[in-house]
Amino acid sequence: MDRRNFLVTSAAALGAASSVFGAASDKVRVAIVGIGGRGKDHIRGYSKLQNVEIVAVCDVDESHRGKAAALVQEATGKKPQAYTDVRKLLEDKSIDAISIATPNHWHTLIAIWGCQAGKDVYVEKPCSYNMFEAKQIVAAARKYNRMVQQGSQIRSSVAVQEAVQKMRDGLIGDLYLARGLCFKWRDTIGRAPVSPVPPGVDYDLWTGPAPKHAFTKNRFHYNWHWFWDYGNGDLGNQGIHQVDIARWGLGVRYPVKVSAIGGHFMFDDDQETPNTLNCAFEFDGGGNRKMMEFEVRHWMTNGESSIVEQGKNGKPGNAIGDLFYGSKGYLAVDSYNSYKTWLGREQQPGPSNKGGGDHYQNFIDAVRSRNREILHAEIEEGAASTVLVHLANISYRLGRTLHFDAASYSVTGDPEANRMFTRNYRAPFVVPEKV
Repeated sequence: MDRRNFLVTSAAALGAASSVFGAASDKVRVAIVGIGGRGKDHIRGYSKLQNVEIVAVCDVDESHRGKAAALVQEATGKKPQAYTDVRKLLEDKSIDAISIATPNHWHTLIAIWGCQAGKDVYVEKPCSYNMFEAKQIVAAARKYNRMVQQGSQIRSSVAVQEAVQKMRDGLIGDLYLARGLCFKWRDTIGRAPVSPVPPGVDYDLWTGPAPKHAFTKNRFHYNWHWFWDYGNGDLGNQGIHQVDIARWGLGVRYPVKVSAIGGHFMFDDDQETPNTLNCAFEFDGGGNRKMMEFEVRHWMTNGESSIVEQGKNGKPGNAIGDLFYGSKGYLAVDSYNSYKTWLGREQQPGPSNKGGGDHYQNFIDAVRSRNREILHAEIEEGAASTVLVHLANISYRLGRTLHFDAASYSVTGDPEANRMFTRNYRAPFVVPEKV
């Protein structure tokens, strides 16, 4: 039995791991998959950690691979291996963990492959592209006993953790409503004609599980968020962070009723997903009814008095965060890792705090200890929040309210909605029924 497997099975794993993995000669070896904007953040995040080594990068775009390798070398002094195909990367048995920052439609499949290859997995939000995948990624984590963390980094904020605990302790009384906001100044993406695939890009591999389309620039880097074949709109892009905080703060899991209305307003462009969306979720845990509202707004939007971001160069900022309402007051969480409270009918200022945390360090700590309980966004929690995103998008696309039954993991009396839980996967990039 090798030393690492001994740590996993030893009754003293937690204490032993901290000393053995802490040795300079025994670093946690990480590979980063998908090197766009978030992938670069992953490089910066892991580069700062003690006894962590970025040994590989992977991207279907040759220019991204080159820039990523150079960034790693600049930060660490060591040049990583560079891969086009993640399946080749996963054959390297010396890699301990993979960190996934690909487009959404790849998240679950790569995570499952990683678990099957014996790797621990950090996967960007949302952890799944659809409802079916939200179940499968959790099943893979459990079957292969892997540490799997969703990239909901605000969960590691010490201030937000404090805010949630304050609400648990009754600071604002009986909670009845949470409101999530995603007001971002998203400009039009315009229209992009069919064009040649850029040199050095494996577009078939980029497409992966999704249907094959002729290449356009709008279906590629970043703007893929706004196409149903790859992304989940801004609700699943920025909004998943605030959906997750709202669900966490309310102390609820799955809704019994979901309704969403909206549309793609003002801009005449290629975007398929809504740029304006209003969602409502009803929860009924043992008769304890609670509500969650969520709003996506894209342009010429006001801020909120409790949640305001400062813009640059005198321009208005975004308004991104959560508001919680109780019988004794309300609490606001913003995107700067801070919270504020207002108490009583007079809305007197109450406790407040600001302070972030290191989500990557939290993941590495779990990798070392083999204790998934310490993960701040363990995959079962991440998947539960992602389910809310998918249900709201299905409600919006069908134009009707959904009645969700958690026990059967289905929408009651709505076969059309249930068919939208999964997709027709393009072989060989198929998320398996049995992981």
